[in-house]
Amino acid sequence: MSVKIRLKRMGSKKRPFYRIVVADSRSPRDGRFIETVGTYNPLTQPEKVTLKEETIMTWLNNGAQPSDTVKNILAKQGIMKKFHEARFAKK
Repeated sequence: MSVKIRLKRMGSKKRPFYRIVVADSRSPRDGRFIETVGTYNPLTQPEKVTLKEETIMTWLNNGAQPSDTVKNILAKQGIMKKFHEARFAKK
Protein backbone atom coordinates (compact mmCIF):
# COMPACT_ATOMS: atom_id res chain seq x y z
CA MET A 1 0.00 0.00 0.00
CA SER A 2 1.42 3.36 -1.05
CA VAL A 3 0.62 6.06 1.51
CA LYS A 4 0.59 9.77 0.68
CA ILE A 5 0.31 12.93 2.75
CA ARG A 6 -1.94 15.23 0.73
CA LEU A 7 -4.61 17.93 0.83
CA LYS A 8 -8.32 17.19 1.19
CA ARG A 9 -10.48 20.09 -0.01
CA MET A 10 -13.13 21.34 2.35
CA GLY A 11 -15.14 24.57 2.48
CA SER A 12 -17.68 25.95 0.05
CA LYS A 13 -17.45 27.13 -3.53
CA LYS A 14 -14.78 29.80 -4.04
CA ARG A 15 -13.83 29.53 -0.33
CA PRO A 16 -11.37 26.62 -0.16
CA PHE A 17 -10.08 25.23 3.11
CA TYR A 18 -7.85 22.18 3.22
CA ARG A 19 -7.15 19.39 5.66
CA ILE A 20 -3.76 17.74 5.45
CA VAL A 21 -4.44 14.01 5.58
CA VAL A 22 -2.61 10.71 5.30
CA ALA A 23 -4.35 8.53 2.72
CA ASP A 24 -3.85 5.53 0.49
CA SER A 25 -2.69 6.82 -2.89
CA ARG A 26 -5.48 4.89 -4.66
CA SER A 27 -8.31 6.59 -2.75
CA PRO A 28 -10.02 9.70 -4.21
CA ARG A 29 -8.85 13.20 -3.26
CA ASP A 30 -11.76 13.93 -0.92
CA GLY A 31 -12.48 10.31 -0.10
CA ARG A 32 -11.26 7.85 2.46
CA PHE A 33 -8.22 8.75 4.55
CA ILE A 34 -6.24 7.19 7.39
CA GLU A 35 -5.53 10.18 9.65
CA THR A 36 -5.82 13.99 9.72
CA VAL A 37 -2.46 15.61 10.50
CA GLY A 38 -3.18 19.31 9.98
CA THR A 39 -5.06 22.11 8.25
CA TYR A 40 -4.24 24.78 5.66
CA ASN A 41 -6.24 27.94 5.02
CA PRO A 42 -4.95 29.84 1.95
CA LEU A 43 -7.50 32.68 2.23
CA THR A 44 -6.11 34.35 5.34
CA GLN A 45 -3.18 36.77 5.17
CA PRO A 46 -0.72 35.19 5.86
CA GLU A 47 -1.90 31.64 5.18
CA LYS A 48 -2.80 29.79 8.37
CA VAL A 49 -1.23 26.36 8.81
CA THR A 50 -1.65 24.02 11.77
CA LEU A 51 0.29 20.75 11.90
CA LYS A 52 0.72 17.77 14.20
CA GLU A 53 4.49 17.69 13.81
CA GLU A 54 5.24 14.44 15.65
CA THR A 55 2.53 12.53 13.78
CA ILE A 56 3.82 13.82 10.44
CA MET A 57 7.40 12.82 11.35
CA THR A 58 6.17 9.34 12.27
CA TRP A 59 4.41 8.94 8.91
CA LEU A 60 7.42 10.27 6.98
CA ASN A 61 9.71 7.83 8.81
CA ASN A 62 7.31 5.00 7.92
CA GLY A 63 7.58 5.83 4.21
CA ALA A 64 4.63 8.14 3.48
CA GLN A 65 5.27 10.43 0.50
CA PRO A 66 4.05 14.06 0.67
CA SER A 67 2.44 15.60 -2.41
CA ASP A 68 4.26 18.55 -4.00
CA THR A 69 2.04 21.15 -2.31
CA VAL A 70 2.25 19.47 1.09
CA LYS A 71 6.03 19.17 0.72
CA ASN A 72 6.21 22.96 0.16
CA ILE A 73 4.00 23.60 3.21
CA LEU A 74 6.13 21.29 5.37
CA ALA A 75 9.34 22.92 4.10
CA LYS A 76 8.06 26.40 5.04
CA GLN A 77 7.27 25.12 8.54
CA GLY A 78 10.74 23.50 8.86
CA ILE A 79 9.52 19.92 9.15
CA MET A 80 11.21 18.65 5.97
CA LYS A 81 14.56 19.98 7.23
CA LYS A 82 14.10 18.19 10.58
CA PHE A 83 13.14 14.98 8.76
CA HIS A 84 16.17 15.22 6.47
CA GLU A 85 18.53 15.86 9.38
CA ALA A 86 17.07 13.02 11.45
CA ARG A 87 17.22 10.60 8.53
CA PHE A 88 20.84 11.27 7.54
CA ALA A 89 22.29 11.92 11.00
CA LYS A 90 21.75 8.27 11.99
CA LYS A 91 24.20 6.91 9.42
